[in-house]
Order: sequence, then C-alpha cells, then structure tokens
Amino acid sequence: MNKIIKKYVFFLIVVAINLLTMFFYPQVEKDTLIFTGENFINFLFMLTPIFICIGLLDVWVDRETMIKIMGEKSGLPGIFVAFLLGVATAVPLYALFPVAGMMLKKGSKITNVLIFICSCASIRIPLLLFEVSSMGWKFTIIRFIVNIFVVMIIAFIIEKVLTEKNKKSIYDKAKNM
Repeated sequence: MNKIIKKYVFFLIVVAINLLTMFFYPQVEKDTLIFTGENFINFLFMLTPIFICIGLLDVWVDRETMIKIMGEKSGLPGIFVAFLLGVATAVPLYALFPVAGMMLKKGSKITNVLIFICSCASIRIPLLLFEVSSMGWKFTIIRFIVNIFVVMIIAFIIEKVLTEKNKKSIYDKAKNM
C-alpha cells in the first residue's frame, strides 16, 4: 500500500487540492477542469499520430536498414540524416522521446539520436521561421550556425562520457519497449 501511495503521491496531492478548490471555489474548479480536459484532448490528438508513425516505423523499417542509415558506422551521412529529421519536426518535445526510443531499438547510434533530439529542441524549421519574422535574418542565421555546433558538441560529449555498460543499458531498455 505504501508503494502505491509513494508512486502516486503527486497525483494524490493534485486530487486533494482540486477537491479543496471545488469545495471553497466551485467556479475556479470548473474552469480548471475545463482547461485540463481541453489540454488532455490536445495531448491525445498530438500523440495519436506520433504513435501511429512509431508503429509504422517499427514495422516498415528493418533493423538492418536503420543500422545502415544511422547506426554505429553511418558516419557523416547518419549525422546529416539525424539532423535533418530533427530540424523537420514540428511536434512537442514530449512526443519525440518515443521516436528516439524506437530509433535506439532499431540500432541507431546514440550520438545520432542525441543529435535528433537536440536539433528538434533548438533548430526546427517552425522555430526558425518565427525567429526570422520577429528577430530578423541576421540573428536567425547566427543562432542557427551556433546551435549546429552546440548540438554536435553536446551529442559527442555525451557519447564519450557514456561507458560501454551505460550504452548497453540504454540499448537494452530500448529493446524492451
């Protein structure tokens, strides 16, 4: 019983706060529940296509193909593919982690997966378009070039810091997804 309470302590606190709010401020609680419901529906509409794409990736792309494109010996072409995939995405970051897990499961190099995630977080095309419209071309180009180097440095440093035991653990966890 204590394990269950420990596991869901945050959820139980939120429920308790909601119950207190409902008792003392019913209109605020109504607005809160409406807001939560709308965000939950948006969350589902965002994740459903992502999980469909992950399922298709799992079925359609052979492990050998993924290893050839983004595996340990993929070199610069693997880095380029990971970077382009990351830049082309337009989904929230929480939706990218299942994709990254599937890439690891299929045999992608950890560096390439990190490049994918980092470029998704900081260099995506919709973000660049927003920056051009609000900050100008000069700022956007400078930030884009700096971020390319930063993304590569982060990915390679993390790859070097990880021990073989860490890497094996990451791949094992990805295979059990």
